[in-house]
Amino acid sequence: MDIRTVPNPLVRAGGRWLRRINDRHPWSHNDHYHGWILRRLPARRRRALDVGCGAGLLLSRLRGRFDEALGIDADAAMAAVSAERFAGDPAVSVRHARFEEVDGTFDTITMIAVLHHMPLEAALRHASELLEPGGRLLVVGLARPDTVTDFSWDLVSALLNPLVGIVKHPQPVTKPVDNDGPPLPMRDAAETFSELSRVARDVLPGARVRRRLFFRYTLEWTR
Repeated sequence: MDIRTVPNPLVRAGGRWLRRINDRHPWSHNDHYHGWILRRLPARRRRALDVGCGAGLLLSRLRGRFDEALGIDADAAMAAVSAERFAGDPAVSVRHARFEEVDGTFDTITMIAVLHHMPLEAALRHASELLEPGGRLLVVGLARPDTVTDFSWDLVSALLNPLVGIVKHPQPVTKPVDNDGPPLPMRDAAETFSELSRVARDVLPGARVRRRLFFRYTLEWTR
């Protein structure tokens, strides 16, 4: 069951009301967790890799905190947007590439809303191979809701979402926000929180996986 598709008319009406509020006070769940990532960067900061860099918003915040920052995106259009953003910046490079094609070593690997686009176990193993000793993997991801606990977190997130939107974006939007960039690649998560937690702890001993508000989880691991 997904609370977004509950047939109860009261729930559906409430959902429509929440959507109207959210549309008038939009904010990004992914960008919201940039601070979580930046507070957990390791002491050694030579090279950073942002997987699924999109338009380069997180890259722009990693820039200056590392000697070098590399962003990759499997979507050619998104990689082009990010590459244009950092054109001429010697500290940042962007590649159109899949994660499994990346080699070299890094002090930090970040992933926001991208791990569920890749084979979970293979991606985590590759991340562990790319990290320097002491390097850190920082993931903000999406999981498929499957348990009462999952749905409880989703319900609280849905109710809090408009309140956060009003705080972050108090001026109501009266018309659709123009977006000249390419559409973001979208995919529903296949793994549940329990499944990804089990795989993460098998592949990355000591990994910390936590449920978070606003339909996200976090994964933190230091090699």
